[in-house]
Amino acid sequence: MSTSFIHLRVHTEFSLVDGLVKIKGLLGTTEFMSMPAVAITDENNLCGFVRFYKGAMEKGIKPICGADVMVAEDDEVESRYRFTLLAMSNKGYKNIIAIISKGYQLGQVEGRPVIQREWIEAHSEDVIALSGAGFGDIGYLLQKGRNEQARSRMAHWMSVFPDRFYIELQRTSRSGEESYIHAVVPLASELDCPVVATNDVRFLKRENFEAHEARVCIHDGVTLDDPRRKRRYSEEQYFKTPEEMAELFQDIPEALENTVEIAKRCSVDVLLGEYFLPDYPVPEGMTMEAFFSKLSYDGLVERFNFLTKKYGERIEKRRQEYWDRLDFELTIINQMGFPGYFLIVMDFIQWAKDNGIPVGPGRGSGAGSLVAYALKITDLDPLEYDLLFERFLNPERVSMPDFDIDFCMDNRDRVIDYVSRTYGRDAVSQIITFGAMAAKAVVRDVARVQGKPYSLGDKLSKLIPFEIGMTLKKALEEEPALPEFLAGDEDAAEVMEMAISLEGVVRNFGKHAGGVVIAPTKLIDFAPLYCEEDGSGLVTQYDKNDVEEAGLVKFDFLGLKTLTVVDWAVKNIDAINALEGKPPLDIALIDLEDQSTYELLKRAETTAVFQLESRGMKELIKKLLPSRFEDIIALVALYRPGPLGIRHGGRLYQS
Repeated sequence: MSTSFIHLRVHTEFSLVDGLVKIKGLLGTTEFMSMPAVAITDENNLCGFVRFYKGAMEKGIKPICGADVMVAEDDEVESRYRFTLLAMSNKGYKNIIAIISKGYQLGQVEGRPVIQREWIEAHSEDVIALSGAGFGDIGYLLQKGRNEQARSRMAHWMSVFPDRFYIELQRTSRSGEESYIHAVVPLASELDCPVVATNDVRFLKRENFEAHEARVCIHDGVTLDDPRRKRRYSEEQYFKTPEEMAELFQDIPEALENTVEIAKRCSVDVLLGEYFLPDYPVPEGMTMEAFFSKLSYDGLVERFNFLTKKYGERIEKRRQEYWDRLDFELTIINQMGFPGYFLIVMDFIQWAKDNGIPVGPGRGSGAGSLVAYALKITDLDPLEYDLLFERFLNPERVSMPDFDIDFCMDNRDRVIDYVSRTYGRDAVSQIITFGAMAAKAVVRDVARVQGKPYSLGDKLSKLIPFEIGMTLKKALEEEPALPEFLAGDEDAAEVMEMAISLEGVVRNFGKHAGGVVIAPTKLIDFAPLYCEEDGSGLVTQYDKNDVEEAGLVKFDFLGLKTLTVVDWAVKNIDAINALEGKPPLDIALIDLEDQSTYELLKRAETTAVFQLESRGMKELIKKLLPSRFEDIIALVALYRPGPLGIRHGGRLYQS
């Protein structure tokens, strides 16, 4: 590495407390400065690592995986202290995952994970540790004048991380930095502990400091001019050039050289894009493929017998077509290595049905699979409606199959619990989502932290059109009253300028509405974990795209209220039928051409009917007047921006 300095401490936007750096911008700046490597060390998480890793590899930049952790106070240090961990290898990467995951699952205090020192000691292999500068335990002890205890602590960490512990030095114009350096450098020299320089980066450019402070205030719920708020950051914490860092540390050149040495020692090689499924149990002596094929053939026999009873000779004439289609699908599924996926989905859907939990008949591209119909994953005959299997699985475009599976909203969690019991609670979780600072909300937030009147933020927010995907830039283009208002109000213009710089930054973590991952081993072999303070709501720290890149397969468990309503209706009907001596209702046998139902549809009396209940859909129904099932199919297909010519985002979509 020819450069003289590598940034080893960078907080991205995924550090919800204080980061403003976007990964794309970070990599672009690193490339522009000709730096061969860079680290991200977000606070207590690795949420951005997969996209950082992929982006860095594409640009020929070495990605260094790291995290800042907050360590619990102990007998010597009365306050929590900071520690930075960098992965030297895949083993080190997994050790950092284990430490962070424990922090969320076992160590949360006031909503923030706190790491126990012994967890770090137990997972130190192939990890490089930076001391946290003035915010670490050694820095704390030196500032208190407890030099002997600082010496003891330094020696301890050097034994935990042999040849892998570095005393961190910073010069960011914050108080106490120089006195700390003057105290710690002689001590490090005495114990032969190497030193390393970092700039504790929070934003890319010096001029981003004000926006960064606004982000911190939004998180902390205070205003920028609040005299009581702590000023923890300085405008020097930007992504400095190697030349700027060389000037800062010209008296301690080894602190710069060691950044390059550390970068050379860190080589995480994450396997991305391969999928790993848990093993589905098959009878002894049978392969997965053979067992899967047998279940599919047996299932189709059962389904075809039902169809013959329902439709008679019309279906019987197509018998060979069904078996040819099944052979075609089985060949592709087995060739692509996905029989296990189908079997796992089949298993939890069957468990739901066996336990009285309503399951949707199937929707999306998965409804085009005859194998799924044979295995009772779906209840739709794809040949009856000319549905294409290739939309679901195509060997020319290798991607995981993805069933959208609807469960009764009241019982969806029971199915997830069954999956957790079956495959292990340490192998099953839901998936994180990242909430961003959106257009309408960010102007209110900025107005508040700038100390502007509530009415100003409210007015600005209401001037932004209410539309999915709306941005401040689009609002300025599409709503003439907005730029007009800004031109005549200096305070409003100030709010807008700051809001534009913060828009889109990650604001909070949430939970994906339906995504569940099932790992073949422990989840932490693939991804770090996040959960609420009480231990509930376990999710992977990688979102739905990144978690699949990391090797885990996503299953969609969607909670649908319509199924709950249908279940109530069926139970009420069955209760009445029982009193009248009639058999229970089998909704699979309901006549899809019942004309009284279509009379209701024509009047658009479709409230609580899934996908047919919105105002726009009701208007379309009144225009098209459906009189058969195929008309309903056409309605759902037509109700899209393109076919309807709906204006969206300033553009006219046409079919």
